[in-house]
Amino acid sequence: MKIGIVGLGLIGGSLAKAYKKNSDHVILGYDKAPSVVEFARIYGAVDSAMDKNNIGECEALLIAINPKDTVEFLNEHASLISPKTLVIDCCGTKRIVCGEGFRLAKEHGFIFIGGHPMAGTHKSGFANSSEDLFTGAPMVLVPHVFDDIQLLERAKKVLEPIGFGFLHVTTAEKHDNIVSFTSQLAHVVSNAYIKSPTAREHKGVSAGSYKDLTRVAWLDPGMWADLFINNKDNLLRELDFLISSLSKYRDALDDEDFPALRDLLLEGKKAKEEVDGQ
Repeated sequence: MKIGIVGLGLIGGSLAKAYKKNSDHVILGYDKAPSVVEFARIYGAVDSAMDKNNIGECEALLIAINPKDTVEFLNEHASLISPKTLVIDCCGTKRIVCGEGFRLAKEHGFIFIGGHPMAGTHKSGFANSSEDLFTGAPMVLVPHVFDDIQLLERAKKVLEPIGFGFLHVTTAEKHDNIVSFTSQLAHVVSNAYIKSPTAREHKGVSAGSYKDLTRVAWLDPGMWADLFINNKDNLLRELDFLISSLSKYRDALDDEDFPALRDLLLEGKKAKEEVDGQ
């Protein structure tokens, strides 16, 4: 199988490396920086560069760039994509990308499925990509039609060498609603938390709590700003709820209201037990 990968950063580079490790597929790579494609070729993660002349040869096309660039890439290349090609994006938000992907697929005859590999690190770029990044991780799929078993089986076959633990099929709306809490809010909180002046003095008096809470503060600002704006309505809802909740802790602390503060902490502890098990 000939597979094209658009974007050879952390996600795209990891996809390419996993394919080369676990299959004999031919991998064509594209990146806005040609030097990255050449480096990936020398490394052995891709066989050759993908361009407008050979994109139509791909049986599958995985797009691993941010939502804005994905929409732009699809609009620029839709007429060159073969009807035999299965296109899967790997963006962190789904509504805008899937809306445009489904529209262009219908217009030009190729097949499009929204996707989101649920794994990553706080580091970016091909140099930090790994052939094992997605091993055991979930892969979210957003198909246009949910009862097309053959399409889902085809997607499963294309993605099999990557090593995902399981495929989770959902809607774009449901996906964006959930990731606003599980991913995006966590990045906002981490990024805001580390701005405390006290952070400069943490060495020697910090441990696991600090590391866990600040890990994703080390992010790609442009990419995450794009994701946040794409999911503005959902993320604002989660931020408003968090701000309201934090104000209750602050008020109880300011009033030295031990019972209220204890009850708030107990509520949070019970919520964690209910959500993730004891």
